[in-house]
Amino acid sequence: MPQLDTSTWFITIMSMIITLFIMFQLKISSHLHPPNPELKSTKTLTYTTPWESKWTKIYSPLSLPLQ
Repeated sequence: MPQLDTSTWFITIMSMIITLFIMFQLKISSHLHPPNPELKSTKTLTYTTPWESKWTKIYSPLSLPLQ
């Protein structure tokens, strides 16, 4: 049974890692990023809904008075 020659594995793996690193760097550098990112306002907007202005109560059938 022949022996597997692993002498070139290190060079192959290292060249693959370097190539992937360069590819990712080129991919990332092609995107445009804003030079000075600004914070967005975190103020919450309030919406008025019709049911907020009046008092409402939900009656369950078991809490109604007996007739």
